[in-house]
Amino acid sequence: MVTINTNYEKLKGNYLFSEIAGRVAAYAKEHPDQKIIRLGIGDVTQPLVPAVVQALKKAAQEMGTPEGFRGYGPEQGYAFLRETIAKQDYENRGCDIDADEIFISDGAKGDVGNIQEIFGQDNLVAVCDPVYPVYVDTNVMAGRTGDFNLRTGGYDRVLYMPCTRENGFIPQLPDRTPDLIYLCFPNNPTGAAISKEALQQWVDYANQNGSVILYDAAYEAYITQEGICHSIYECSGAKTCAIEMRSFSKNAGFTGLRLGFTVVPKELVRQGVSLRKLWGRRHGTKYNGAPYIVQRAGEAVYSKEGKAQLKAQIAVYQENARIIREGLTQAGYTVYGGVNAPYLWMETPRGVTSWQFFDQLLKQVQVVGTPGEGFGAHGEGYFRLTAFGTLENTKEALERIRRM
Repeated sequence: MVTINTNYEKLKGNYLFSEIAGRVAAYAKEHPDQKIIRLGIGDVTQPLVPAVVQALKKAAQEMGTPEGFRGYGPEQGYAFLRETIAKQDYENRGCDIDADEIFISDGAKGDVGNIQEIFGQDNLVAVCDPVYPVYVDTNVMAGRTGDFNLRTGGYDRVLYMPCTRENGFIPQLPDRTPDLIYLCFPNNPTGAAISKEALQQWVDYANQNGSVILYDAAYEAYITQEGICHSIYECSGAKTCAIEMRSFSKNAGFTGLRLGFTVVPKELVRQGVSLRKLWGRRHGTKYNGAPYIVQRAGEAVYSKEGKAQLKAQIAVYQENARIIREGLTQAGYTVYGGVNAPYLWMETPRGVTSWQFFDQLLKQVQVVGTPGEGFGAHGEGYFRLTAFGTLENTKEALERIRRM
Protein backbone atom coordinates (compact mmCIF):
# COMPACT_ATOMS: atom_id res chain seq x y z
CA MET A 1 0.00 0.00 0.00
CA VAL A 2 1.31 3.46 -0.89
CA THR A 3 2.06 5.71 2.07
CA ILE A 4 2.58 9.46 2.06
CA ASN A 5 5.05 11.74 3.76
CA THR A 6 2.88 12.58 6.77
CA ASN A 7 5.18 15.49 7.66
CA TYR A 8 3.38 17.50 4.99
CA GLU A 9 0.21 17.22 7.06
CA LYS A 10 1.95 19.12 9.85
CA LEU A 11 2.26 22.23 7.69
CA LYS A 12 -0.01 25.15 8.49
CA GLY A 13 -2.62 25.33 5.71
CA ASN A 14 -1.47 26.94 2.47
CA TYR A 15 1.91 28.49 1.84
CA LEU A 16 1.56 32.12 2.99
CA PHE A 17 1.83 33.77 -0.41
CA SER A 18 -0.43 31.20 -2.04
CA GLU A 19 -3.07 32.04 0.57
CA ILE A 20 -2.71 35.74 -0.18
CA ALA A 21 -2.89 35.16 -3.93
CA GLY A 22 -6.08 33.14 -3.51
CA ARG A 23 -7.79 35.82 -1.44
CA VAL A 24 -6.79 38.56 -3.85
CA ALA A 25 -7.96 36.53 -6.86
CA ALA A 26 -11.35 35.93 -5.26
CA TYR A 27 -11.78 39.64 -4.52
CA ALA A 28 -10.67 40.64 -8.04
CA LYS A 29 -13.20 38.25 -9.57
CA GLU A 30 -16.00 39.91 -7.62
CA HIS A 31 -14.74 43.44 -8.37
CA PRO A 32 -13.26 43.33 -11.89
CA ASP A 33 -13.51 47.12 -12.31
CA GLN A 34 -11.25 47.94 -9.35
CA LYS A 35 -7.49 48.51 -9.70
CA ILE A 36 -5.63 46.44 -7.13
CA ILE A 37 -2.10 47.56 -6.21
CA ARG A 38 0.06 44.66 -5.05
CA LEU A 39 2.77 45.46 -2.51
CA GLY A 40 2.66 42.07 -0.84
CA ILE A 41 4.98 39.67 -2.63
CA GLY A 42 8.60 40.71 -3.12
CA ASP A 43 8.50 40.58 -6.91
CA VAL A 44 10.30 43.23 -8.94
CA THR A 45 8.51 45.40 -11.52
CA GLN A 46 11.28 47.07 -13.52
CA PRO A 47 12.46 45.37 -16.72
CA LEU A 48 15.85 43.75 -17.17
CA VAL A 49 18.61 46.32 -17.73
CA PRO A 50 20.17 46.64 -21.23
CA ALA A 51 23.47 44.96 -20.26
CA VAL A 52 21.61 41.84 -19.14
CA VAL A 53 19.33 41.79 -22.20
CA GLN A 54 22.32 42.09 -24.53
CA ALA A 55 24.07 39.22 -22.77
CA LEU A 56 20.96 37.06 -23.09
CA LYS A 57 20.68 37.81 -26.81
CA LYS A 58 24.35 37.13 -27.44
CA ALA A 59 24.27 33.84 -25.53
CA ALA A 60 21.08 32.75 -27.32
CA GLN A 61 22.72 33.45 -30.68
CA GLU A 62 25.74 31.39 -29.62
CA MET A 63 23.44 28.49 -28.81
CA GLY A 64 22.10 28.68 -32.36
CA THR A 65 25.48 27.83 -33.89
CA PRO A 66 27.29 24.47 -34.03
CA GLU A 67 30.42 25.89 -32.42
CA GLY A 68 28.56 27.84 -29.73
CA PHE A 69 25.91 25.31 -28.76
CA ARG A 70 26.08 23.94 -25.22
CA GLY A 71 24.20 21.05 -23.70
CA TYR A 72 24.51 20.01 -20.07
CA GLY A 73 26.75 22.49 -18.30
CA PRO A 74 29.00 21.98 -15.28
CA GLU A 75 26.72 20.99 -12.41
CA GLN A 76 28.41 23.48 -10.07
CA GLY A 77 28.01 26.28 -12.60
CA TYR A 78 30.19 27.68 -15.38
CA ALA A 79 33.62 28.81 -14.26
CA PHE A 80 33.21 32.23 -15.91
CA LEU A 81 30.35 33.08 -13.52
CA ARG A 82 31.79 31.47 -10.39
CA GLU A 83 35.13 33.23 -10.88
CA THR A 84 33.39 36.57 -11.45
CA ILE A 85 31.33 36.15 -8.28
CA ALA A 86 34.40 35.15 -6.26
CA LYS A 87 36.21 38.30 -7.33
CA GLN A 88 33.38 40.85 -7.35
CA ASP A 89 31.31 39.77 -4.36
CA TYR A 90 34.04 38.40 -2.11
CA GLU A 91 37.63 39.28 -3.01
CA ASN A 92 36.70 42.94 -3.48
CA ARG A 93 35.27 42.93 0.05
CA GLY A 94 38.26 41.23 1.61
CA CYS A 95 36.65 37.79 1.80
CA ASP A 96 38.76 34.74 0.92
CA ILE A 97 36.25 32.70 -1.10
CA ASP A 98 37.38 30.50 -4.00
CA ALA A 99 35.37 29.89 -7.16
CA ASP A 100 35.12 26.17 -6.38
CA GLU A 101 33.31 26.99 -3.12
CA ILE A 102 30.48 28.61 -5.09
CA PHE A 103 27.52 26.58 -6.38
CA ILE A 104 25.31 28.21 -9.03
CA SER A 105 21.58 27.50 -8.80
CA ASP A 106 18.24 28.76 -10.08
CA GLY A 107 17.65 31.03 -7.09
CA ALA A 108 18.09 31.44 -3.35
CA LYS A 109 14.64 30.09 -2.42
CA GLY A 110 15.50 26.61 -3.65
CA ASP A 111 18.87 26.66 -1.92
CA VAL A 112 17.61 27.87 1.47
CA GLY A 113 14.92 25.22 1.27
CA ASN A 114 17.16 22.39 0.13
CA ILE A 115 20.27 23.02 2.23
CA GLN A 116 18.68 21.24 5.20
CA GLU A 117 18.90 17.94 3.29
CA ILE A 118 22.61 17.55 4.07
CA PHE A 119 21.96 17.61 7.83
CA GLY A 120 20.65 14.92 10.18
CA GLN A 121 17.03 14.75 11.23
CA ASP A 122 17.79 15.18 14.94
CA ASN A 123 19.31 18.66 14.63
CA LEU A 124 17.74 21.48 16.64
CA VAL A 125 16.82 24.30 14.24
CA ALA A 126 16.83 27.96 15.30
CA VAL A 127 14.94 30.60 13.33
CA CYS A 128 14.10 34.24 13.84
CA ASP A 129 10.47 35.00 14.65
CA PRO A 130 9.05 36.53 12.46
CA VAL A 131 10.66 34.37 9.79
CA TYR A 132 10.62 33.70 6.04
CA PRO A 133 8.26 30.67 5.94
CA VAL A 134 10.48 28.53 3.69
CA TYR A 135 13.04 28.00 6.47
CA VAL A 136 10.49 26.38 8.76
CA ASP A 137 8.30 24.65 6.18
CA THR A 138 11.13 22.73 4.51
CA ASN A 139 12.33 21.44 7.88
CA VAL A 140 8.77 20.37 8.68
CA MET A 141 8.63 18.49 5.38
CA ALA A 142 11.83 16.68 6.37
CA GLY A 143 10.38 15.69 9.74
CA ARG A 144 12.81 17.79 11.71
CA THR A 145 10.39 19.86 13.74
CA GLY A 146 7.98 17.64 15.63
CA ASP A 147 4.30 18.53 15.95
CA PHE A 148 2.70 21.94 15.66
CA ASN A 149 2.10 23.42 19.10
CA LEU A 150 -1.22 25.25 19.22
CA ARG A 151 -0.31 26.96 22.49
CA THR A 152 2.92 28.53 21.24
CA GLY A 153 1.99 28.79 17.55
CA GLY A 154 5.21 27.00 16.58
CA TYR A 155 6.80 23.57 16.15
CA ASP A 156 8.15 21.73 19.18
CA ARG A 157 11.61 21.05 17.78
CA VAL A 158 12.21 24.51 16.37
CA LEU A 159 13.87 27.15 18.52
CA TYR A 160 12.07 30.42 17.82
CA MET A 161 14.16 33.53 18.51
CA PRO A 162 11.89 36.55 19.11
CA CYS A 163 12.68 39.61 16.98
CA THR A 164 10.73 42.52 18.39
CA ARG A 165 10.88 46.29 18.43
CA GLU A 166 12.43 46.03 21.91
CA ASN A 167 15.53 44.28 20.53
CA GLY A 168 15.55 46.16 17.23
CA PHE A 169 14.30 43.02 15.45
CA ILE A 170 17.74 41.41 15.96
CA PRO A 171 17.64 38.00 17.69
CA GLN A 172 19.51 37.46 20.94
CA LEU A 173 21.89 34.54 21.43
CA PRO A 174 19.66 31.68 22.65
CA ASP A 175 19.92 29.87 25.99
CA ARG A 176 19.53 26.48 24.31
CA THR A 177 22.24 25.66 21.80
CA PRO A 178 20.86 25.07 18.28
CA ASP A 179 22.63 22.98 15.66
CA LEU A 180 21.36 24.91 12.64
CA ILE A 181 20.82 28.68 12.79
CA TYR A 182 18.92 30.47 10.02
CA LEU A 183 19.79 34.16 9.76
CA CYS A 184 18.59 36.59 7.07
CA PHE A 185 20.04 40.11 6.91
CA PRO A 186 18.97 42.57 5.71
CA ASN A 187 15.92 40.83 7.01
CA ASN A 188 12.80 39.58 5.32
CA PRO A 189 10.21 40.48 6.58
CA THR A 190 11.21 43.19 9.09
CA GLY A 191 13.75 45.07 6.95
CA ALA A 192 16.18 45.13 9.89
CA ALA A 193 19.95 45.08 9.29
CA ILE A 194 22.58 43.68 11.64
CA SER A 195 25.85 45.43 12.48
CA LYS A 196 29.16 43.72 11.83
CA GLU A 197 29.83 43.58 15.57
CA ALA A 198 26.53 41.85 16.26
CA LEU A 199 27.00 39.40 13.39
CA GLN A 200 30.51 38.61 14.65
CA GLN A 201 28.94 37.54 17.95
CA TRP A 202 26.83 34.98 16.09
CA VAL A 203 29.89 33.67 14.23
CA ASP A 204 31.83 33.34 17.47
CA TYR A 205 28.84 31.63 19.12
CA ALA A 206 28.51 29.13 16.26
CA ASN A 207 32.20 28.28 16.31
CA GLN A 208 32.20 27.83 20.07
CA ASN A 209 29.21 25.48 19.97
CA GLY A 210 29.75 23.65 16.68
CA SER A 211 26.60 25.14 15.14
CA VAL A 212 26.19 25.95 11.46
CA ILE A 213 24.77 29.31 10.36
CA LEU A 214 22.63 29.26 7.20
CA TYR A 215 22.94 32.88 6.10
CA ASP A 216 20.46 34.33 3.61
CA ALA A 217 22.00 37.46 2.08
CA ALA A 218 19.50 37.92 -0.74
CA TYR A 219 19.04 41.64 -0.01
CA GLU A 220 22.63 42.77 0.51
CA ALA A 221 22.46 45.11 -2.51
CA TYR A 222 20.07 47.36 -0.56
CA ILE A 223 22.49 48.12 2.27
CA THR A 224 23.07 51.88 2.47
CA GLN A 225 24.64 52.37 5.90
CA GLU A 226 28.23 51.81 7.01
CA GLY A 227 29.17 49.08 9.44
CA ILE A 228 26.82 46.47 7.97
CA CYS A 229 28.22 43.32 6.35
CA HIS A 230 27.27 42.48 2.79
CA SER A 231 28.55 38.95 3.42
CA ILE A 232 28.91 36.92 6.61
CA TYR A 233 32.44 36.08 5.44
CA GLU A 234 33.45 39.62 6.33
CA CYS A 235 33.38 38.29 9.91
CA SER A 236 36.44 36.52 11.29
CA GLY A 237 36.00 32.74 11.49
CA ALA A 238 32.86 32.58 9.38
CA LYS A 239 34.35 30.06 6.94
CA THR A 240 34.33 27.37 9.63
CA CYS A 241 30.69 27.83 10.61
CA ALA A 242 28.62 29.50 7.87
CA ILE A 243 26.95 28.73 4.55
CA GLU A 244 25.79 31.77 2.57
CA MET A 245 22.98 31.98 0.01
CA ARG A 246 22.65 34.80 -2.55
CA SER A 247 20.15 35.70 -5.25
CA PHE A 248 20.07 37.65 -8.50
CA SER A 249 16.33 38.22 -8.13
CA LYS A 250 16.21 41.39 -6.06
CA ASN A 251 19.50 43.02 -7.08
CA ALA A 252 19.14 42.39 -10.84
CA GLY A 253 15.47 41.65 -11.46
CA PHE A 254 15.97 37.93 -12.18
CA THR A 255 12.73 36.76 -10.54
CA GLY A 256 11.65 35.48 -13.96
CA LEU A 257 15.08 34.34 -15.18
CA ARG A 258 15.98 32.48 -11.95
CA LEU A 259 19.61 32.56 -10.80
CA GLY A 260 21.36 32.39 -7.45
CA PHE A 261 24.25 30.72 -5.69
CA THR A 262 25.36 29.15 -2.43
CA VAL A 263 28.81 29.37 -0.86
CA VAL A 264 30.09 26.40 1.16
CA PRO A 265 33.71 26.93 2.30
CA LYS A 266 36.19 24.04 2.31
CA GLU A 267 36.96 24.72 5.96
CA LEU A 268 33.38 23.94 7.00
CA VAL A 269 33.56 20.41 8.41
CA ARG A 270 31.26 18.56 10.81
CA GLN A 271 31.77 15.00 12.14
CA GLY A 272 34.93 14.89 10.04
CA VAL A 273 32.95 15.41 6.82
CA SER A 274 33.24 18.34 4.41
CA LEU A 275 29.85 20.05 4.05
CA ARG A 276 31.03 21.37 0.70
CA LYS A 277 31.38 17.79 -0.53
CA LEU A 278 27.95 16.87 0.83
CA TRP A 279 26.28 19.85 -0.86
CA GLY A 280 28.20 19.08 -4.06
CA ARG A 281 26.92 15.50 -3.98
CA ARG A 282 23.36 16.64 -3.43
CA HIS A 283 23.70 19.36 -6.08
CA GLY A 284 25.04 16.94 -8.67
CA THR A 285 22.40 14.30 -7.98
CA LYS A 286 19.31 16.50 -8.04
CA TYR A 287 20.23 19.43 -10.26
CA ASN A 288 21.43 19.89 -13.83
CA GLY A 289 22.46 23.51 -13.51
CA ALA A 290 21.09 26.93 -14.44
CA PRO A 291 20.79 27.59 -18.21
CA TYR A 292 23.91 28.80 -20.01
CA ILE A 293 22.20 31.93 -21.32
CA VAL A 294 21.01 32.86 -17.81
CA GLN A 295 24.51 32.39 -16.39
CA ARG A 296 25.87 34.70 -19.10
CA ALA A 297 23.20 37.21 -18.08
CA GLY A 298 24.42 36.83 -14.49
CA GLU A 299 27.97 37.56 -15.59
CA ALA A 300 26.74 40.78 -17.22
CA VAL A 301 25.42 41.96 -13.86
CA TYR A 302 29.05 42.50 -12.81
CA SER A 303 30.12 44.37 -15.95
CA LYS A 304 30.80 48.10 -15.74
CA GLU A 305 27.61 48.85 -17.66
CA GLY A 306 25.59 46.33 -15.67
CA LYS A 307 26.70 47.74 -12.33
CA ALA A 308 25.79 51.29 -13.32
CA GLN A 309 22.40 50.30 -14.73
CA LEU A 310 21.49 48.18 -11.73
CA LYS A 311 22.61 50.84 -9.26
CA ALA A 312 20.08 53.18 -10.88
CA GLN A 313 17.39 50.48 -10.81
CA ILE A 314 17.91 49.67 -7.14
CA ALA A 315 17.77 53.40 -6.40
CA VAL A 316 14.19 53.43 -7.71
CA TYR A 317 13.14 50.75 -5.21
CA GLN A 318 15.03 52.53 -2.44
CA GLU A 319 13.15 55.71 -3.29
CA ASN A 320 9.88 53.76 -3.13
CA ALA A 321 10.87 52.57 0.34
CA ARG A 322 11.60 56.13 1.44
CA ILE A 323 8.25 57.35 0.12
CA ILE A 324 6.33 54.61 1.93
CA ARG A 325 8.28 54.98 5.18
CA GLU A 326 8.01 58.75 5.40
CA GLY A 327 4.42 58.86 4.15
CA LEU A 328 3.13 56.27 6.61
CA THR A 329 5.04 57.90 9.46
CA GLN A 330 3.46 61.24 8.64
CA ALA A 331 0.06 59.54 8.60
CA GLY A 332 0.60 58.35 12.16
CA TYR A 333 1.74 54.78 11.61
CA THR A 334 4.83 53.30 13.28
CA VAL A 335 7.11 51.94 10.57
CA TYR A 336 10.43 50.06 10.62
CA GLY A 337 12.82 48.94 7.87
CA GLY A 338 13.02 50.46 4.41
CA VAL A 339 16.54 51.85 4.91
CA ASN A 340 18.83 48.89 4.20
CA ALA A 341 16.13 46.66 2.76
CA PRO A 342 13.21 46.84 0.30
CA TYR A 343 10.70 45.91 3.00
CA LEU A 344 8.63 48.09 5.33
CA TRP A 345 7.42 46.58 8.61
CA MET A 346 4.56 48.60 10.05
CA GLU A 347 2.50 48.23 13.20
CA THR A 348 -1.17 47.61 12.56
CA PRO A 349 -3.69 49.97 14.20
CA ARG A 350 -4.42 49.18 17.84
CA GLY A 351 -6.90 46.34 18.24
CA VAL A 352 -6.62 45.26 14.58
CA THR A 353 -4.99 41.91 13.77
CA SER A 354 -2.65 41.61 10.80
CA TRP A 355 -5.17 39.58 8.75
CA GLN A 356 -7.92 42.05 9.62
CA PHE A 357 -5.71 44.85 8.41
CA PHE A 358 -5.04 42.85 5.24
CA ASP A 359 -8.79 42.65 4.60
CA GLN A 360 -9.27 46.36 5.34
CA LEU A 361 -6.58 47.40 2.88
CA LEU A 362 -7.85 45.06 0.18
CA LYS A 363 -11.56 45.85 0.51
CA GLN A 364 -11.41 49.54 1.37
CA VAL A 365 -8.51 50.84 -0.74
CA GLN A 366 -7.50 47.84 -2.91
CA VAL A 367 -3.92 47.63 -1.68
CA VAL A 368 -2.31 44.24 -0.98
CA GLY A 369 0.36 43.67 1.67
CA THR A 370 1.42 40.70 3.80
CA PRO A 371 0.01 40.00 7.29
CA GLY A 372 2.76 39.71 9.86
CA GLU A 373 1.10 36.71 11.49
CA GLY A 374 2.01 34.72 8.38
CA PHE A 375 5.68 35.07 9.34
CA GLY A 376 5.27 33.72 12.87
CA ALA A 377 3.78 34.45 16.26
CA HIS A 378 5.90 37.57 16.81
CA GLY A 379 4.75 38.92 13.46
CA GLU A 380 1.22 39.44 14.77
CA GLY A 381 0.41 43.11 15.10
CA TYR A 382 2.62 43.97 12.11
CA PHE A 383 2.20 44.20 8.37
CA ARG A 384 4.78 44.02 5.56
CA LEU A 385 4.81 46.21 2.47
CA THR A 386 7.37 45.92 -0.31
CA ALA A 387 9.09 48.68 -2.26
CA PHE A 388 9.14 46.64 -5.48
CA GLY A 389 6.13 48.30 -7.09
CA THR A 390 6.38 50.94 -9.76
CA LEU A 391 6.94 54.50 -8.55
CA GLU A 392 3.47 55.48 -9.79
CA ASN A 393 1.72 52.61 -8.01
CA THR A 394 3.76 53.12 -4.85
CA LYS A 395 2.68 56.75 -4.60
CA GLU A 396 -0.93 55.87 -5.34
CA ALA A 397 -0.96 53.04 -2.78
CA LEU A 398 0.44 55.35 -0.14
CA GLU A 399 -2.24 57.97 -0.80
CA ARG A 400 -4.96 55.32 -0.61
CA ILE A 401 -3.67 54.06 2.76
CA ARG A 402 -3.41 57.62 4.09
CA ARG A 403 -7.03 58.29 3.06
CA MET A 404 -8.18 55.13 4.81
